[in-house]
Amino acid sequence: MAMARRSASRLLSSFRPFSLLLQPLDDAPSLSAAAAAASARRGMSSASALRARDEKEVARWRESMDRMRNIGISAHIDSGKTTLTERVLYYTGRIHEIHEVRGRDGVGAKMDSMDLEREKGITIQSAATYCTWNGYQVNIIDTPGHVDFTIEVERALRVLDGAILVLCSVGGVQSQSITVDRQMRRYEIPRVAFINKLDRMGADPWKVLNQIVSGAETPDTQLMARSKLRHHNAAVQVPIGLEEEFEGLVDLVELKAYKFEGGSGQNVVASDVPSNMQDLVMEKRRELIEVVSEVDDQLAEAFLNDEPIQANQLKAAIRRATVARKFIPVYMGSAFKNKGVQPLLDGVLDYLPCPMEVESYALDQNKSEEKVLLAGTPAEPLVALAFKLEEGRFGQLTYLRIYDGVIRKGDFIYNVNTGKKIKVPRLVRMHSNEMEDIQEAHAGQIVAVFGVDCASGDTFTDGSVKYTMTSMNVPEPVMSLAVSPISKDSGGQFSKALNRFQKEDPTFRVGLDPESGETIISGMGELHLDIYVERIRREYKVDAKVGKPRVNFRETITQRAEFDYLHKKQSGGQGQYGRVCGYIEPLPSESDGKFEFDNMIIGQAIPSNFIPAIEKGFKEACNSGSLIGHPVENIRIVLTDGASHAVDSSELAFKLASIYAFRQCYAAARPVILEPVMKVELKVPTEFQGTVTGDMNKRKGIIVGNDQEGDDTVVVCHVPLNNMFGYSTALRSMTQGKGEFSMEYLEHNTVSQDVQMQLVNTYKASRGTE
Repeated sequence: MAMARRSASRLLSSFRPFSLLLQPLDDAPSLSAAAAAASARRGMSSASALRARDEKEVARWRESMDRMRNIGISAHIDSGKTTLTERVLYYTGRIHEIHEVRGRDGVGAKMDSMDLEREKGITIQSAATYCTWNGYQVNIIDTPGHVDFTIEVERALRVLDGAILVLCSVGGVQSQSITVDRQMRRYEIPRVAFINKLDRMGADPWKVLNQIVSGAETPDTQLMARSKLRHHNAAVQVPIGLEEEFEGLVDLVELKAYKFEGGSGQNVVASDVPSNMQDLVMEKRRELIEVVSEVDDQLAEAFLNDEPIQANQLKAAIRRATVARKFIPVYMGSAFKNKGVQPLLDGVLDYLPCPMEVESYALDQNKSEEKVLLAGTPAEPLVALAFKLEEGRFGQLTYLRIYDGVIRKGDFIYNVNTGKKIKVPRLVRMHSNEMEDIQEAHAGQIVAVFGVDCASGDTFTDGSVKYTMTSMNVPEPVMSLAVSPISKDSGGQFSKALNRFQKEDPTFRVGLDPESGETIISGMGELHLDIYVERIRREYKVDAKVGKPRVNFRETITQRAEFDYLHKKQSGGQGQYGRVCGYIEPLPSESDGKFEFDNMIIGQAIPSNFIPAIEKGFKEACNSGSLIGHPVENIRIVLTDGASHAVDSSELAFKLASIYAFRQCYAAARPVILEPVMKVELKVPTEFQGTVTGDMNKRKGIIVGNDQEGDDTVVVCHVPLNNMFGYSTALRSMTQGKGEFSMEYLEHNTVSQDVQMQLVNTYKASRGTE
């Protein structure tokens, strides 16, 4: 009882500091449905919970949550994400001068804090920051655009409540835009779109809108389904002029024109809609109302009754539809030319949800992983997810998203995944690579803690609940490299670097080749692995020798094959005896897993305590196929019979019997080699189209789409990864440096017979020379 009183007083004390955040509003927003449901589930009604606490204090933290936004900025590579974030930080007063991603001053954008990012002009690691706009706190994560660093986008989206999808007004919806959009759908993220670069030659925001909207017309319907975002959206702004004549924007909700004056566009000047644009603006506003009416009943009623739609009515309808993920408002501008960023920030506040409006679920480990709806308020017990790790100057830095409760410096927290109790030695808010010490943080915030040993994806609580958050999607690596330190003295630093990077990045894997004894690193592509080799050299002062990039092939079987193997060994004392019978067959294409084991034995031909050892033996055998020594997948192993010996049978005997049985029948199952196939999108001047497509055919690429965009041709093709090494150099020489391409993993597919023979012969030759 005393313990319960102590915990209640601790809970009450957690609300005192929130009075410092913001002054209370007269009309505080009501608790979200998620909060009410969670409170009811814990056996107390929302009303009784409010009565039990000081009403004024509760209203304060509730408003502080309502005035908070957690957003990510994601897009195709080179769409202007980091440039946009730089402007956001400048206009919100977080930085006092603007630096470009590849500026002449050599400083670089604030969010690209790594030297490599500034040199290459790309974002490698997602960076977190926070700022204040119109009394709202906005937590921002700037994510990489390159597909090789897709895990950075995955884990950012996993913990965010909303996002800005940046699109290029010239390039339109590109391959990585589709990947990012798919990730946003997976994590059910409400979003606004921002069509950037309206100052560029060839800018056409309406073309981009047609690509995003559902039912965009393309000649190839299959390509349309694959390559268009198919969103329910409409523009909430109309540009005043385009390309060199781009001057400002007209807001279709408020019916006002905005121009951006001053050296850095910091002065937003509002005026009436230009007379020559009245017809276009009214047409686009009606279009916006029609589209929102399709997904919002309240607006639809007013629209069908021909009632005049007021700005506040339209704004409320857009917010409801956006939070419900039924509509995406589309903003426009040019981040580089400092136009359109402030209205976009207003749109983030107006239309994206606060933490209490997003439904987050945890799994209750005490109730067989039953799904639990989290309230998203500081009133509940602490639930926080470690979504990103970094090795900082003061030890491991762990980024946390707090879903429920309060965390304080000096508190004891529990890692539910490991069962360890940990003290929080230091709590900080991140601003790129800078940090600000804070004493506490509450639900909805993104913070970092030092000195907490954990893995990416671990859940922390205050010990009163045993919840874990659902994990994120981690793609399999597609490419490997053999690396070794040039100097034997630097082996310790080399191992330290690999261990750190493996812990930080779930898509970066380290293994040992059992035949050659080489250290093998695996990742999402050439750039991904090159960056890590370069970081080992710069950050750990270790020069590494790098082998030729190797593709992560797989093996699989194409038909059923029987096995009947007896493992019998007598060498004095207890022998080894185990017999396994059954068959292997390919898994159906729609199955989720890559390996299945079924025990179909009737009776006790093999005692049940030996079955796990048999399964383990088959799993081990599948780690290395006999064709080229790569893992075997999409295989089902069925055990139908066997025999055991009262004295000589053991787990080891049956495990060895399984390994030898697999090798015995593998060749009869007609094994084939699978190779990773990449979806490649090329954008080249039309004059080079013939040369580039001819080269793609030589690389055994299958062209699935060909589109014209102004003077450029966009070619989409599926190409084996093994044929894409060094392609960036080849494309530059073919197109006089004017061509560009992006590449992402599509699937593993069967190689042709001649390639299979070549790979098998190479593998046998390498085995023969050892």
